[in-house]
Amino acid sequence: MIALIDYGAGNLTSVRKAFAAIGAGVFVPASPADVEPAAAIVVPGVGHFAATRALAGDWTEAILARVGEGRPLLGICLGMQWLFEGSDEAPDCPGLGVLAGRCFRLGRHPGATPVKVPHVGWNSLTITRRANLTAGIEEGTQAYFTHSYAAPVTSACVAETSHGTTFASIVEDGAVSGVQFHPEKSGTAGIALLRNFVASCSRNA
Repeated sequence: MIALIDYGAGNLTSVRKAFAAIGAGVFVPASPADVEPAAAIVVPGVGHFAATRALAGDWTEAILARVGEGRPLLGICLGMQWLFEGSDEAPDCPGLGVLAGRCFRLGRHPGATPVKVPHVGWNSLTITRRANLTAGIEEGTQAYFTHSYAAPVTSACVAETSHGTTFASIVEDGAVSGVQFHPEKSGTAGIALLRNFVASCSRNA
């Protein structure tokens, strides 16, 4: 079973339905202790980075403990940004820190072209290296985005997208992975990506 973390920062219904559509079992843990038996963890989310404060303390410790055991972790949208060290959106709010770097506002990054934010709608994925999540995902595949802040392109980046500047749209580092877009709203490509994540859970079982 996959633990879907509810910290009050998004509608979990569409994510749950997407996993159900591919036959994956999902549960919402009521407390950090309930994460212990999970085969994998998914952290979704929309909105302001400060919302991730709700994950500080016991939730963070429980998630880090599972990551330390090699259990797959997937962050979606705000959940992906939380995997990094922090975000300029809430400078005093630390991220999980399992990926190096800080998230930045689109259009304000050094060298960026001013653009309208939030970045809402379909945009293409440029595959930078093959990884578990990108298996079968074609170059130029369109995904659905809605966000104002984004993650930097680092060694963890496996796909990037441009909106004013280039940012990481898919990251993967060992069992830790994330997507800036919403796979549950990205059609067949999004479902394929979730299937890849579920397959990685089986390999780590």
